[in-house]
Amino acid sequence: MSLLDLLASSECWEAFYEYKTHLACPKDLARELGAFISEKAYLPVCEAIDSGEAFPLPRRAVISKLHSLKKRTVYIYPRRENTVLKLLTFLLLRKYDGLFADGLYSFRPGRSAKDAIRRLRRTPGLERMYSYKVDISNYFNSVPVTRLLPMLEETVGEDAPLLAFLERLLTEPAVLERGEPIVEEKGIMAGTPLSAFYANLYLRDLDRLFAEEGILYARYSDDIIVFAPTREETEVCAARIRGFLAGRGLRVNPAKECRSDPSQGFTFLGFSYRSGVIDIAPASVDKLKQKMRRKTRALKRWQKRNGLSGEKAARAFIRIFNRKLLESSSDSDLTWSYWYFSVIDTAKSLAVIDRYAQDCLRYLISDKRTKGRYGVRYADLKRLGYQSLVHAYYEFGKETK
Repeated sequence: MSLLDLLASSECWEAFYEYKTHLACPKDLARELGAFISEKAYLPVCEAIDSGEAFPLPRRAVISKLHSLKKRTVYIYPRRENTVLKLLTFLLLRKYDGLFADGLYSFRPGRSAKDAIRRLRRTPGLERMYSYKVDISNYFNSVPVTRLLPMLEETVGEDAPLLAFLERLLTEPAVLERGEPIVEEKGIMAGTPLSAFYANLYLRDLDRLFAEEGILYARYSDDIIVFAPTREETEVCAARIRGFLAGRGLRVNPAKECRSDPSQGFTFLGFSYRSGVIDIAPASVDKLKQKMRRKTRALKRWQKRNGLSGEKAARAFIRIFNRKLLESSSDSDLTWSYWYFSVIDTAKSLAVIDRYAQDCLRYLISDKRTKGRYGVRYADLKRLGYQSLVHAYYEFGKETK
């Protein structure tokens, strides 16, 4: 039986629904997926795949990267087809998970970026090791499809219908831009569900290389870190990584190459490690502060444009960031607070974020950036619904003991 045959299986869809709703899935998206499954909206897509009909072209879109001014190109299939591809990816990642080395943490069942940090931390002598971290430039959209196809055939070749379908999608030269087809090199198409499986597969040999040699190494998609007892050994590993990537037609991002000695610790996947302590990485703190600053400016404009009180704008700020940072269901570990709180063991960066958020709120209420803003007391912020991240972190610790 081909994996494609399972796309019409109600049992597979129910398993997929259970998996998705167990994560931090917004209620409206859960309802939408539930309706899609109950209405069997996947069946026309499955029938079209079985009959060999041309699959709809993905739409090309340019979006902001991680709430910054940087842009990235993603590709988006129509809703029905995209949902079916999500199930196919779910099945692929589980069927072929055994092919991947332990150092790979992206898009794998039962693994996450947090597991990478926890595993690295448990390594004896980690605080005495040197590290090299690198980011692959535009990884997904830069993968040469002609080099990926033989790997794909080796991996799923026994499933001829599946291989033919995946090859057809990968080799389709056109995408839609403003409703019109254009031809471009698009690699494994960031943003499409199947790109997760391809991203793991394309660098599988690099992951294996370090695993077989017993070198401490971790990869999450396009982020790689490697450790060694000396600076010289670390540079040897770094040269091997860069050489391997160049051999696969990929480039490193020089701005994100980072070498650290034992006294500096390291940062990886939004976390920092130094002297045995895990905290939120400085870059992650800065990104959140930037988002708060932008939202503060937008709310101040909204307040003045509509003749509203400063407290009204402050309440909106609190509502937005409470939802983003703190609100989660009991079975979710993917919201901001659950993501970080379960791994970090210091409130240092949380205190920095708290102070910045309070400054934003005091400005919204008082319209002052001078010391006069401190006329707005902490108790006033609490009355409006403000919740301290430091307090929430310690409460989280009590609940998980």
